[in-house]
Amino acid sequence: MNHFPHGWGRPRDDVYGAYNHAYLQPDGSKQHTQSPIVTGTSVIAVKFKDGVVIAADNLASYGSLARFTDVKRLRRFNSRVVLGFGGDVSDMQHLDRLLSTLSIREDYSSTASESDNAARELNARNLHTYLAKVMYKRRSEFNPLWNAILVVGLDGESQPFLATVDLLGTTFSAPTLATGFGAHLAQPILRRAVPDEAAVAEMTREKAVGVVRECMKVLFYRDARSIDKYSMAVVEKEKEVELVEDEQLEQQSWAFAEGIKGYGTQTV
Repeated sequence: MNHFPHGWGRPRDDVYGAYNHAYLQPDGSKQHTQSPIVTGTSVIAVKFKDGVVIAADNLASYGSLARFTDVKRLRRFNSRVVLGFGGDVSDMQHLDRLLSTLSIREDYSSTASESDNAARELNARNLHTYLAKVMYKRRSEFNPLWNAILVVGLDGESQPFLATVDLLGTTFSAPTLATGFGAHLAQPILRRAVPDEAAVAEMTREKAVGVVRECMKVLFYRDARSIDKYSMAVVEKEKEVELVEDEQLEQQSWAFAEGIKGYGTQTV
């Protein structure tokens, strides 16, 4: 019996000629991702007096095709950190597994008590620093993770924290942040509501949620890679993370089109 799998069920060499075994021998080359295939678009976030609000739609596009309409791009890390992923979905899944392993290692140490684990729980600033190192390492290997990530939550002093890291390992922090097309369409709205750090103290949770909803509405109308179903999370002092993954914009989104005159066969 031939115990080599490449020989199972193939024709005899003496009848059809020798079989080409070249495909079984890798050439040693290593290929990296050159461009993302299935991608998510904008993630937006804004700080308010006692926390941070973050949102991202649930669409993953296959090129220009709106292919997957139920992809959750917000990830809760622990009781005070949420991450929002833009960019390649497969790299997002890789980072999700990496962070899950990190969470298990940090939170379920057999040598520490439950109170000790809670005290040394990774905060948003810690996690942002960790992700910056991971992204920069992959970039230095010329094999980047094609993502732009927003890290929101509370820092070590229980203050609102909002920062971003991209595929180059570049980091940035501001009262309002957005990735993808949201950096062009949503940021003007966010900055009008919260122009600087001083304005954060005057921003309430209700106003922050309202401006984020308005931005998601604008992105649905203006961004071809967005849909009307999105996820939203609120991280607030002394409260559990509130994460809702099936928020919906108004049902009659395009009803205003009936009032547009001057095109087609409409009767004025």
